[in-house]
Amino acid sequence: MDMFQSVSREITLVSGLRRTLKAFADLSRESPVTIGDEIERIVDRFANRTAFEFEGETLSYAEFDALTNRYAHWGRAEGLVAGDTVALFMTNRPAFVAAWVGLAKIGVATALINNTLSGKALIHSIEISTAKHVIVGLELAQPFWEIVAALPSAPTLWVNGGKVQGAHDLDARLAALPSQRLPREIARPDLRGGAVALLVYTSGTTGLPKAAKMAHWRCLGMMRAFPAAAKGRAEDRVYVTLPLYHATGGLCGIGFALTSGGAVLLRQKFSASHFWPDIAAQRATVFFYIGELCRYLLNLAPVAEEAEHSVRIAIGNGLRPEVWERFQPRFKLPRIMEFYGSTEGNVSLVNFDGRIGAIGRVPGYLQSRINVRLVQFDFDAEMPIRGPDGLCRPAQPGEVGEAIGLIRDEEARYRFEGYAGDPEQTNRKILRDVFAKGDAWFRTGDLMRQDKAGYLYFVDRVGDTFRWKGENVATHQVAEVLGVFPGVKDVNVYGVRVGEQDGRAGMAALTTAPGADLAALHAVVARELPPFARPLFLRVQPEIEITGTFKHRKVDLVKVGFDPSATPDPIYFDDPRTGAYVPMTPALFAEITSGSIRV
Repeated sequence: MDMFQSVSREITLVSGLRRTLKAFADLSRESPVTIGDEIERIVDRFANRTAFEFEGETLSYAEFDALTNRYAHWGRAEGLVAGDTVALFMTNRPAFVAAWVGLAKIGVATALINNTLSGKALIHSIEISTAKHVIVGLELAQPFWEIVAALPSAPTLWVNGGKVQGAHDLDARLAALPSQRLPREIARPDLRGGAVALLVYTSGTTGLPKAAKMAHWRCLGMMRAFPAAAKGRAEDRVYVTLPLYHATGGLCGIGFALTSGGAVLLRQKFSASHFWPDIAAQRATVFFYIGELCRYLLNLAPVAEEAEHSVRIAIGNGLRPEVWERFQPRFKLPRIMEFYGSTEGNVSLVNFDGRIGAIGRVPGYLQSRINVRLVQFDFDAEMPIRGPDGLCRPAQPGEVGEAIGLIRDEEARYRFEGYAGDPEQTNRKILRDVFAKGDAWFRTGDLMRQDKAGYLYFVDRVGDTFRWKGENVATHQVAEVLGVFPGVKDVNVYGVRVGEQDGRAGMAALTTAPGADLAALHAVVARELPPFARPLFLRVQPEIEITGTFKHRKVDLVKVGFDPSATPDPIYFDDPRTGAYVPMTPALFAEITSGSIRV
């Protein structure tokens, strides 16, 4: 890198950080700036501009504000007060945003329930919210009514979008209420930035979902950060196809538009085939992604609209390097802004200069300003390594370590609010006595490495990286090799126990196109991966189970392992006797688990 490139890189980083940190300047636990104040300020400035476009209809900022006001009046009419909670179980639509913004205006928190849940997970999510009322979209009435009798409490039920016997008609109720704003001194006289505005749930890939408490200041920070980082403007048209119950779509995407006066181009759910036609037809300038979304788009045959669009920047997280290298040039995207962050955590990173594969950069001179450190990690114990003094050890450049963030309650950006109704899970995320006795750090549960230039790269989730043959295997890196093989549509890598052997062997669940060449795949795996990282088993599935935010579920896959009697899916074994993937049979399974076949 020559001097001009080096200086330009530093200017890009420092100026981007300054803009982003400035977005947080008036936000704190004690600040009177809350979501209601922010939205009303924006509405007053952009009243006649389009706030939402959804299924052929438009909603201006003034009309959106009127709808939020009806929800605020509804909450007061039902006797809700600051600190109460309402659960929201609805698919993407403008009313979803209006509901939680309107309730935030009167200090009432909204639990954003994952709309793909059913059964035990849905009951659990509503139960831990302690919601007094539940708003259900008509389209989700059936899965909700299947569990309503099992709810331990008896919240009042409201339906949006139609009528259902046994529930109140929310649309009719809202229509009878005023659309004018409640004065702040009546709506939220004592409300401050530290009050809880939302409960946003983790995806539940390894168990039941946890409800992260999101304060007003934190929600606003996420809403403001990306237009600040990417120079958002009122002319931006932001395409949001991610679920609104999740922070990337529901706060970062929505916030990008609403805090800068832009338009939200909202879709009910992601559709790979409609993505680029929508982008082109609606003249989108910004879209938000999750990494797997990008891979789905790459698997599609080319369409004209993918090169005939007005997108200036794509923003998101989880974009793997091997996908990024093909995604950006194919779809002619001027800029991709990859970021890192968790719903509940205090570690946030932004890749301002577009370095492929990086999730951000923290050079030494900025280390004190950016709240992230990497500590050496014990992959067997799944805990950071401690030295003779009982303290943790910083990871060295190039060494994989767990990312952690310092917790300081007195400063908003450094706080960890924890999980609603789950103090045990909250405590598990706090690492104490890290670099000094008495300090406390948030455990991200994510493994990263940092190069000498300060760039950070995501490696894997704690628990996803496993040991085999005395070596650490990162599922993320194995998936990178399998995922680009022709005919592989989706891949989920995990470790499984093999008889009494130490560690876990690699296994991959795949969805493939008809006629996928396993012999050729075996050759690629042997060429690209070291022996300990090569998946010993393959399971071919018609479809890989994912969450609503495109995260893979692994718990059931690990339970089944490579037992052919436990699933109708074909399973293959990398047989050392033949040097090829061969079909798994009960007899072969017995030989492997007994140790007759050495692996």
